Amino acid sequence: MTATGADRDAPGARTMGWWARRRSAVLDVGLALVSAVECAVEGVQFAGRAGAPEALGALFGLIVGSVLVVRRRWPIAVVLVSIAVAPAEMGYLMGVVGLYTLAASEVPRRYTAVLAGMATVAVFVVTAVELRRDIAAQADDFDPSTWYVPVMALLMTLGLNAPPVLFGLYIGARRRLMESLRERADSLEQELSLLADRAEQRAQWARQEERRRIAREMHDVVAHRVSLMVVHAAALQAVALKDPQKAVRNAALVGDMGRQALTELREMLGVLREEPAPVASGVVPLAAVGRAAAAAAEAAASGEGPVSGEGPGLGALEGLCEQSRLAGAVVELVELGEPGAYPAEVERTGYRVVQEALTNVHKHAPGAEVVVRLAHRGSEVAMQVENGPSDAGAADAGLPSGGNGLVGMKERVVRLGGAFVSGPTEAGGFKVSAVIPVSEGAA
Repeated sequence: MTATGADRDAPGARTMGWWARRRSAVLDVGLALVSAVECAVEGVQFAGRAGAPEALGALFGLIVGSVLVVRRRWPIAVVLVSIAVAPAEMGYLMGVVGLYTLAASEVPRRYTAVLAGMATVAVFVVTAVELRRDIAAQADDFDPSTWYVPVMALLMTLGLNAPPVLFGLYIGARRRLMESLRERADSLEQELSLLADRAEQRAQWARQEERRRIAREMHDVVAHRVSLMVVHAAALQAVALKDPQKAVRNAALVGDMGRQALTELREMLGVLREEPAPVASGVVPLAAVGRAAAAAAEAAASGEGPVSGEGPGLGALEGLCEQSRLAGAVVELVELGEPGAYPAEVERTGYRVVQEALTNVHKHAPGAEVVVRLAHRGSEVAMQVENGPSDAGAADAGLPSGGNGLVGMKERVVRLGGAFVSGPTEAGGFKVSAVIPVSEGAA
């Protein structure tokens, strides 16, 4: 606060009347006392010359000199009083200090120029008269030229009035410069505070966005695999006694899917446990989790170990549908158009939409027939997963639902500038449709 000058306006700052600080009041009172004593002495001398009582001249001088105490509040009044008493040859200190205060104050410059000119004229006249009087008293010993009195009076006047005016103008300009710098410092401090708040908000938003991204990845990668495991486990329980060979195959599938799910979880949790590198914000490790989840899903789709890559794409949809078929679902994949070279984000988003839609079929419509349609349209790619009504004879695996599947799918598609629609069909089933633009700008 001291650096910016904000302490001047602080609620606890001590003020005394119109003085901002105590030492200013002490200075003005001290100057007023000195000026009062000076004017009192000069008032006695003036009263002697005028033939008036000396006590009256001293009292008049005390009153006039005391006016200097209000120089900060009414500098014009102080200068006018000094001009008024100049013919009485009193108030020199008040005149000098008054001119300095007037020049350093916020009074308009035209008023300062007029009052400084009036004071200069008054001092010049009084000085010229006194010089002529002194020369007349010494006429026998000193005979100056005609220009001696005006030139000497002018030099003495400028020597008395010019320094306080010039110094006051300098102090006033310096004070205004400091106030301007303080205001700029305060403004910059406020701007920096706003920028810091906005940066914190952006960082908080980025952290929340990455958390949502991780939640989507974990939901899409793990939930689908675990859902298939539960379905296979239910089928294993049903056929264990009737068809041992099929039970063995289902058990092997459950084991493979469990290992794949563990591999994916291990990849994501491993990234979370890594020490983050020194970075400007704390969102990079979270982004790495999303990439690790995508890589783990690709590895799981191919049946191999962890591999590097951008994640599964539209080319892995046949394998995804085959996994559902192995779980007992009737899934048909229909592909229209010629596949193009799509950005990795478009490929991954399309795969996740179909994956989550199939997971929802296993959860909410066991035994239903499913048709997966994929259309390549040049500037966009469309996918649709439609299932019929649930088979009443199919056993319900009792899979829990958190209600986040459709939300996650819509977030993914909308983030790429696409359109997402879902809802029940007239036949009693459910349909999920998504259209994703494949332009480089969208990617």
